[in-house]
Amino acid sequence: MKSVFVSGVALVLPFAVSVPAHAQWAVYDGANHVQSVLIAARALQQVNQQAQSLTNEATMLENQARNLTSLPFSVLAPLDQSIAQTEAIVGQAQGLSYNLSSIDQAFSQTYPQALASPGSAAQMTGDAQTRWQNARGAYQDGLRVQTGAVQNLDSTGSQIDSLVTSSQAATGALQAAQSGNQLMALQTRQLADLTAVTAAMGRAQALEGARQVESEEQGRAQLANFLNYGAGYTPGTAQMFH
Repeated sequence: MKSVFVSGVALVLPFAVSVPAHAQWAVYDGANHVQSVLIAARALQQVNQQAQSLTNEATMLENQARNLTSLPFSVLAPLDQSIAQTEAIVGQAQGLSYNLSSIDQAFSQTYPQALASPGSAAQMTGDAQTRWQNARGAYQDGLRVQTGAVQNLDSTGSQIDSLVTSSQAATGALQAAQSGNQLMALQTRQLADLTAVTAAMGRAQALEGARQVESEEQGRAQLANFLNYGAGYTPGTAQMFH
């Protein structure tokens, strides 16, 4: 029995060895697969980082564009116009203008420091009338400047409201800065109006004070001229009958 099995095996082995192998099995390399996955993950991470970087750059450019956007509302034109109106009112000063040379000339003629000897009655009356007109005109000029400053309050209020609304809706640093600058410009205009009013009323008070001082000087000169009546009465002989 054993000899039969051996001989059978001996017959089968050569046959099995001589038959060519047509089927091949794929070999799975786990380490290589893991390495490939890690490389792909790193590449994906780099892509995500680059995409995030591009997104950040785009956001930065948007913010820069927003910060460089100008404020759509501006009060500079009406502000310049109101300042020009105030300057025009001040420039229309009656009598003595805001000019150093004209003021010095007027005070040397109409408001002299001393009257040695008064002139004619017509001249004294004319000088007094000129001084009164200067004082009256100065008070009128002061009221006109005050009226212009009060009229500017309405436009200033509406402009401030518009600027505050624009500043609250500002989308960038430039718009916020421009809103602040224009608000400061409005405050400067108000200070300019206040300065003009103060100057106009100060001018009126100064001219009224000068008129009073000159009236006192004129009265003193007239009294001195009246009291200076010469040597007085000198008695002498008179022949009444021939």
